[in-house]
Amino acid sequence: MLQSAWLIPVFPLIAFLILLFAGRLLKEKSPYVGIAALALSFILSVSVLIERIGGETYTYVVNWLAFGDSLVTMGFEVTPLNAMMLIIVTLVSLVVHIFSKEYMHDDSRIHIFYAYLGLFSFSMLGLVLAPNILQLFIFWELVGLCSFLLVGFWYFKPEAAAAAKKAFLTTRIGDVGLLIGLVLLFNETGSFDYSQIYSTIENGLINDTMLTVTALLIFMGAVGKSAQFPLHVWLPDAMEGPTPVSALIHAATMVAAGVYLVAVMYPLFLASPTALTVVAYIGAITAFLAATMAIVKTDIKRVLAYSTISQLGFMMLALGTAGYVAGLFHLMTHAFFKALLFLGAGSVIYAVHHRQDIRHMGGLWHKMRLTSITFLIGALAISGIFPLAGFWSKEEILASTLLNGNGLLFALALVTAFMTAFYMFRLFFKTFTGEYRGGDHDDSTANDPLVDTYDAADVAEADNPRDDTSQKDVTSSPDVGQEHYEAPKENSPLMTYPLIILALLAVVAGFVNLPVLGHPLENFLVSGMNIGVQPHGELWLAALSLLVALGGIGLAWAIYYKGFIAETLFAQKAPSLYKLLLNNYYLDKIYAVTVIKPIVGLGRFLWEVDKMVIDGLVKLVGYSSVGIGKRLGRGHNGQLQTYGLVSVFGGIIIIAAVFLLRGYIG
Repeated sequence: MLQSAWLIPVFPLIAFLILLFAGRLLKEKSPYVGIAALALSFILSVSVLIERIGGETYTYVVNWLAFGDSLVTMGFEVTPLNAMMLIIVTLVSLVVHIFSKEYMHDDSRIHIFYAYLGLFSFSMLGLVLAPNILQLFIFWELVGLCSFLLVGFWYFKPEAAAAAKKAFLTTRIGDVGLLIGLVLLFNETGSFDYSQIYSTIENGLINDTMLTVTALLIFMGAVGKSAQFPLHVWLPDAMEGPTPVSALIHAATMVAAGVYLVAVMYPLFLASPTALTVVAYIGAITAFLAATMAIVKTDIKRVLAYSTISQLGFMMLALGTAGYVAGLFHLMTHAFFKALLFLGAGSVIYAVHHRQDIRHMGGLWHKMRLTSITFLIGALAISGIFPLAGFWSKEEILASTLLNGNGLLFALALVTAFMTAFYMFRLFFKTFTGEYRGGDHDDSTANDPLVDTYDAADVAEADNPRDDTSQKDVTSSPDVGQEHYEAPKENSPLMTYPLIILALLAVVAGFVNLPVLGHPLENFLVSGMNIGVQPHGELWLAALSLLVALGGIGLAWAIYYKGFIAETLFAQKAPSLYKLLLNNYYLDKIYAVTVIKPIVGLGRFLWEVDKMVIDGLVKLVGYSSVGIGKRLGRGHNGQLQTYGLVSVFGGIIIIAAVFLLRGYIG
């Protein structure tokens, strides 16, 4: 089966081509094409993983380009790392395809949506199977293009179009670093192939400075794709795309690509302690800052978006503290429970008529029992509650940070773990418990108790819940106060069965690396790699991790379920800090002033220079030629005697000039 691994990305590519050319004819049957393709890819991925366990890495390449002594190849390879990634990508993509059939069934462009999903899955699978960093970069850029298409799928909404452009341009900044890094690597090693790069590094043929510079440039690509500080600003805005897109991007595809890039180039990072330290600190800062922003958001998808940024920071923190397996283990478990949470949010949004403000939800536990239970499982898993998947992977990250990091990194990790449990159960309690607050009401910020403390404009600008449909933005509709909504109810099996599958995985996925079983996932991932001993925590650390998570849940319970503490206490006691978090540390405004406005100003200045100077010179030459031509044209009056006289005088002038130059005159 390893020889047939190249077919895994081919199936969704075929689905894309079919829907591209025949989608208008298939229409409502389009989902079946995409689902069938991903089902085949998933089945083949399982077969590949089974064969790869206990086997050897399989590589197949063909010569693509040759210049001088260098040879560039293209092909595919199956390693323990990408065998695991194939399962993650195909499984999550498959359940998203199934969920989307019901969620998107009213959209007239459903065939285009499924075509984009197929191309997106093909791009990510091609990236994973790449045997060299150049081929990875090609698919890396294709993943970025697909994210642009999917985030901006409802392009007629100004917010969606702006979010798509923001995601595309922001990630391009990191991609420039990645491109420069791979060029420097090729210059040092003479190859793009991973094996050749690893061999050159192990033999000490690259100096330390170049190793650090190259590693940091490659990490820039990961910072952009995996939304790490300070390039994380695109990810919350990407929530303007359909919710299934959010699940796919946040769980298994685009944002996972950055973590995968660091993992696949891990020998390079291990060779540079400075680069590893940068990765660790960027990860810790990202995890902490994103968690602080998540605790004040009221849009259900944006809470999960900041949660994704924070969890990706955890993964980078693990990789930066030599926790190779811990980071990848969390990548796997996170893919399942984050896909569950996003699809669960999609189920809620669909049931409450595409409103996303958790202040106007509540009471859904009795109305949507299956969605509520599965969402609770996802919230417990991401919080790190024993024995769910997130408990095992998060404990390993804490162990890695404690043993190979420092006190500051460990403290940031613990505080972030506490906030994770807090904001997830703030989200759960406000969405599923209490009384339903989503009937006939005004959805404006005027009903928000926090508006007594801040201007409504600040609240709306920082966290404006958007409509998740192609029809209208409910929160900004002038007639929303008079609209009547039916009471929410549980959705169809096509939307709930994927939740059940992901909930089961969120429960059992952590067992693949149980200590009592000898850490089987670790043994699989590190086979054939020289990355040192992987850190493991003691029982007290696991207990501390669990207590921190329970503390976060307990605080959320006291505030948002029991009401022992007023919800507005934080905003009232620390209004400046609350406003800072609500406005995302004003990073977007800072970028607007320090980056966007200067670049736009420079562009306008260059435009004026081009228009006035460059175009002016061109027009001057044109006008001069026309003027000279008109003046000379006046002499063409048809009189032969005039032509003869001009010829004589012209000849005399030419002869005189020649004599003067030859020295015969004077």
